[in-house]
Amino acid sequence: MNGAVQGFYAVVPAGGAGTRLWPLSRTAAPKFLHDLTGAGRSLLQSTWDRLVPLAGPDGVLVVTGQVHEAAVRAQLRDLPASNLILEPSPRESMAAIGLAAAVLAERDPDAVLGSFAADHAVADQQLFEQAIRQAVAAARAGEFVTIGITPTRPSTGFGYIRCGQHLAIDGAPDAMRVEEFVEKPDVATAEQYLASGRYRWNAGMFVVRADVLLTHLRTHHPLLHEGLVTIARARATADYDRILADVWPGLTRIAIDHAIAEPVAAGGGVAVVPGAFGWDDVGDWQSLADLLPQDGAGTSGVQVLGDAAQVLGHDASGLVVPTAGRMVAVLGVEDVVVVDTPDAVLVTTRAHAQEVKGLVDALKRSGRDDLT
Repeated sequence: MNGAVQGFYAVVPAGGAGTRLWPLSRTAAPKFLHDLTGAGRSLLQSTWDRLVPLAGPDGVLVVTGQVHEAAVRAQLRDLPASNLILEPSPRESMAAIGLAAAVLAERDPDAVLGSFAADHAVADQQLFEQAIRQAVAAARAGEFVTIGITPTRPSTGFGYIRCGQHLAIDGAPDAMRVEEFVEKPDVATAEQYLASGRYRWNAGMFVVRADVLLTHLRTHHPLLHEGLVTIARARATADYDRILADVWPGLTRIAIDHAIAEPVAAGGGVAVVPGAFGWDDVGDWQSLADLLPQDGAGTSGVQVLGDAAQVLGHDASGLVVPTAGRMVAVLGVEDVVVVDTPDAVLVTTRAHAQEVKGLVDALKRSGRDDLT
């Protein structure tokens, strides 16, 4: 594989609580800090490993909450101190990525940035790098670029991208025009999307010149743009903490998809590079079970994420996550999900995995914030 891409910076927004992976993922220890694929590295560390070959260790920036600073620094020992951007509170992805873009624009006026969530899984590193290199080439031509994942099933859990004509861009032979971003479909619609061959999954990966992103942001959300630029310009000054505390709480909470990608696509200004590298957003216990080695069940009959010696299974199937240091036994149940932590135990089925967030919401309503 080739070396790092000159002038390319990888931005990693590391936020969210991952409530569908409760009780392992919590507000204080969200899913990106956990090893959820059995790789021996957390999702954040795996993201770092994936991006360093493209951007180099000095070209990766992480944007995360102030409450996660110590954990992120501990997991990413080679992350330069100046490349960790701390948010006082969650303001959605546009503020996180926009602030990183404003910081990069101050450093390098020609910077191309790619934004990659801290909690996703990618199967094929070589194909991933090939797609990102094409996206960088298209971004240098002025395009706002997204990566469209080649769908492998009619998923109702992801948004989709409708692809149009191929574009003639040097270095990006597979780039196409985005006709539309569409929301998560029902099963019948997802099947139609898959059969047409014109749709890709929206993974929320965007590659764009920093100045182009900031121009789009100024056009569509001028006050948000003004606030982020003000913070970025103050970053090297003694007034930074005060300005951050004053400006940040008033910033608009909006995702980059809604803030820029969708309106720019409506005007014909977004390109998509297909990605066939195998991707998942590790969104719930069902998708996680699909990512784990299928031969990992062994004689227990269930898949185990963690210490297999702590699980005893018989005439059972599903997923067990033992983290409390005690034996978990499952008998005579199919497609079960058991997540055992020191202060909470989840017992559900893979079919109900999407509904775990509702349990977390119920805990919050009951005042049990200590468990969320």
